[in-house]
Amino acid sequence: MSNLSQEKRKEMLEYINKLKEIHKDDESIIALEKIETALTEKKYGLVWEEHEEEVDKQLVHNIPVFTEVEEKKIIADENEGFNFLLEGDNLHSLKLLEKTHKGNIDVIYIDPPYNTKNKEFVYNDTRVGEDDMYRHSKWISFMSERLLIAKELMSDEGVIFISIDDNEQAQLKILCDDIFGEKNFIANIIRNTNSSKNQSLYISVSHEYCLVYSKDYEKLAAKHKDNKWETDKNNVDEYIQKVKQLQKLGLSHEEITKELKELTKYPRFIDFTNYWYFDERGLYQKADLGGVKNGNKTPIINPLTNKEDPVPPGGFRYNAEKLQELIDDNRIHFHTDGSLPRLKRYLLENKKQRPKSIMSDDQRPDYTLLKKMNIDFDNPKQLTFMKRILGIFDENTVYLDFFAGSGTTGHAVMQLNKEDGGKRKYILCTNNENKICEEVTYKRLRNIQDDLPHNLKYFKTDFTPKFTEDEDILSFRLLDHIKEMVELENMCEIDGENRVIILSDENLKQNIEKIKDEAYLYMPVYILLSTEVKKLIEKKKINLVKIPEYYFMDELREANEI
Repeated sequence: MSNLSQEKRKEMLEYINKLKEIHKDDESIIALEKIETALTEKKYGLVWEEHEEEVDKQLVHNIPVFTEVEEKKIIADENEGFNFLLEGDNLHSLKLLEKTHKGNIDVIYIDPPYNTKNKEFVYNDTRVGEDDMYRHSKWISFMSERLLIAKELMSDEGVIFISIDDNEQAQLKILCDDIFGEKNFIANIIRNTNSSKNQSLYISVSHEYCLVYSKDYEKLAAKHKDNKWETDKNNVDEYIQKVKQLQKLGLSHEEITKELKELTKYPRFIDFTNYWYFDERGLYQKADLGGVKNGNKTPIINPLTNKEDPVPPGGFRYNAEKLQELIDDNRIHFHTDGSLPRLKRYLLENKKQRPKSIMSDDQRPDYTLLKKMNIDFDNPKQLTFMKRILGIFDENTVYLDFFAGSGTTGHAVMQLNKEDGGKRKYILCTNNENKICEEVTYKRLRNIQDDLPHNLKYFKTDFTPKFTEDEDILSFRLLDHIKEMVELENMCEIDGENRVIILSDENLKQNIEKIKDEAYLYMPVYILLSTEVKKLIEKKKINLVKIPEYYFMDELREANEI
């Protein structure tokens, strides 16, 4: 029915209405309405069999909460905020993040399971193999539920990057068009992985994709109107090193230029096309000195020929004084064949560029890096790739990765902070299947502390039942987990000194008197403050932060209604 023409569909619906007038018994009406529904359901987009996960079933009678694993906490600087590693099913973590970070995540990057034919996708604790008729439906159901929450977490100017391969790329694109909206699609990055792992009989596939969507394209465009996205050119250091190697071989400038023209045909060095020339200042490409209307039409003397060079159509873009400065500074490339003089645009002065939709990175350094850390993990995401896309954004960005895997996102965030002194923060979520969270993600974040020291809290998802045989009050049980929610929302630690939490009004005045001046005090909105207490807070210059009711309000309301 989904392939019916619009005219045929309309004709059949009219016929059904006529049948309803003839067959008015309940059984016939029900049957005809089912057919009518099938005819009028969604006609474009993904259609899949929805599947309920075991993790969804757990939420029926339980409320997810976080508990901290204290022994895994890392404090590198007591004056800095915290990053977070959340262990558990990422759906449960996302449900809690929806309470603490709704509308506040700047950038999301995820590298979900690819549902490949040679590596089975785990769904509901079972392996979904190639023979499973619902393999794609289960994957789409799995992703859809998580992406819907991800959209809620994103700020209005937020962006999401999703790595994927050919097995689900087409389905994911349509799914994201549906969830985020076609108008919010930014790009589909093609990543040349330089990998020979694919032993196909027909085509050696050596690329993956990264879909990029915004929460609100217009608001994102307004934010970057005068601040366009920029990133470093790919593999700058390696390209410069290649030039040095050619110089050591004693090649002439012309011979090196010829070699560089061949080298930039390779995907890894495509960003340096035209950067084929060099002088004592370094590598450069030849840029246009003209390209304007009504420019400077006064000829300049070519020092190689001692003759006037031709003037570009429309004239030079610079006046005579500026041109002479460029000549004196050896920033103009002259020719001996009568060609137009060109401006030298140096690579080291132009390392940034608009991110390209084709990127290329060598994966070998990442395997080596994890091996040195004694971490066994297949196909880690490239650190250089992650730094490139995450480095687009400003120095105070909050990043979320809810398929954290080997922890490359956290590593890249801290590397960027080291390079520019930024205050970026990350939240990573991953399950602990095969001890991935403990033995891979956390181990990597701990190992980089010597070079990239930063604060980290390790939370695990847990559950508190909505009802118990003891008839204890649910709200009291949830109070035991408020501290973790406050810490996560504020990306800090309640240390009892500089940051204090008070959850009841018992001995309120005495407790506040013990708090250090100018400390942060976190307190639920339901605690009413007397005039005396308010004056005390003001006198001690305490920063009062109200704990919102929305942490567990929906669950409490639902429990009371049942």
